[in-house]
Amino acid sequence: MSKAFILGGTGQIGLAVAERLLEDGWQVTLGSRGRQQLPSHITEIGAKLCRVDRSEFVELASAIDSGCDLLIDTVAFDAAHARQLLAVQHNVGQIIAISSASVYSDAQGRTLDEARQNGFPELPHRMTEEQSTVEPGPSTYSTRKVAMERALMEGAKCPVAVLRPGAIHGPFSAHPREWWFVKRLLDGRERIPLAYDGRSQFQTSATENIGALVSTLAGSRLGGIFNIGDPDAPTVLEIGKAIVAECAIDADLVLVDTQTYPPRVGATPWSVPKPFTISDAKARSAGYRPVGSYRETVSRTCRWLMEHNPDNWRARFPQLALYPYDMFDYAAEDRFISRSAVEGLQS
Repeated sequence: MSKAFILGGTGQIGLAVAERLLEDGWQVTLGSRGRQQLPSHITEIGAKLCRVDRSEFVELASAIDSGCDLLIDTVAFDAAHARQLLAVQHNVGQIIAISSASVYSDAQGRTLDEARQNGFPELPHRMTEEQSTVEPGPSTYSTRKVAMERALMEGAKCPVAVLRPGAIHGPFSAHPREWWFVKRLLDGRERIPLAYDGRSQFQTSATENIGALVSTLAGSRLGGIFNIGDPDAPTVLEIGKAIVAECAIDADLVLVDTQTYPPRVGATPWSVPKPFTISDAKARSAGYRPVGSYRETVSRTCRWLMEHNPDNWRARFPQLALYPYDMFDYAAEDRFISRSAVEGLQS
């Protein structure tokens, strides 16, 4: 039986990849420094948990001392992490690392990381892997990701694949963007404003689709850099409609004509003034077939959020809590909707 070891195995990507590989007949070990319990459906189909702190190289080397056919790193963030993987590659048949589509830059060098300061990048629709990226370095999330990619690709002696997802969605997330809608629905918000008339497109990537691509690459031992996004690139309005339908709670989605970035009202986690979309053509040419569209895959996330509905969402979803604005400023929304209603009566 083929063996896979997943670093960051208890996160949303790790669990989705584990589920897919287990279904494919792999023996899967989830490496994590945390103490959380695995979801029952994962343990029931045979996943094993290994406590490992990747910052301690001895622990990582010991964890895969007996070797594995596939090492998947869902939490590789910089060149140092790449060097850790390269140091154990003699015990590994193939390496797959998760990067990010945020590495792409436009002709002026603008990226998502500095969009608030430098303006939103002008990028082509359905970017391919040939799109220019930022230069590697330690300064931002994206420059560190590129440094990780290059160090890994340049130093590997075994097949290496790097995956570049967009806005990841799936259950068991510390950064569930869908919470922006779900919390409003649970709080009884009857009208939900959407900036940019709900037309924003910020590429979504289901963890189930990431798992499907990992399965494809693992089966073929292919290397290279691959975009991984949902087959559709839904607008914010389409995202909102999908979530409202899955939660079965009625609400009106109010389209807001927005002229600024960032928006003052209706700023969802996907609200951008220009499209940010990626092509999965290269992955498809390698044999990958997506599990489903955003509409078809978001249901698991919505059910998970509805079931858990944390009292302290900031502690439960720490990455969402880091957003540089109040994600649930209902007073501002009410003022905007009231003002719009008065203006509509006067026009």
